[in-house]
Amino acid sequence: MERGLFWLPLLILFFWLAWSGKNEYQKLENYKVWAENFDKSKYDIYAVLGKKGNLITWGKPTAKGIINTITFSLDDIVQINLVDKNQVALDSNLSEKQEANIQFITQENQSIIVPFTQGTMAQEWCKYLQKFKNNIP
Repeated sequence: MERGLFWLPLLILFFWLAWSGKNEYQKLENYKVWAENFDKSKYDIYAVLGKKGNLITWGKPTAKGIINTITFSLDDIVQINLVDKNQVALDSNLSEKQEANIQFITQENQSIIVPFTQGTMAQEWCKYLQKFKNNIP
């Protein structure tokens, strides 16, 4: 009986890890299908982001698919900033473990924030989108 009580938490942990792995795998599979429609895309546990032409689409990945998608045009964006969680603009190099956001400011002065878990990836995307925005005629 004592051994059974000892192993029960480990068995529960094993099943929880298996469920978590299956859930994350399903998120990635849904992302792959979603990302086929874009020129460039990224997957993150916080958000997915896709670019097709000058349209940006982002949403939240779940095991059942991408939800809460928002699509907007870079033509409607006035400024693209790299910010940290406290909404402070960042100019320096970020570490891979530092979380960051990309902030899009629209012509109506609304803010659209796309979260990233890796600061380096956020920085690369921000530079890419800024260059792309500046090259649009």
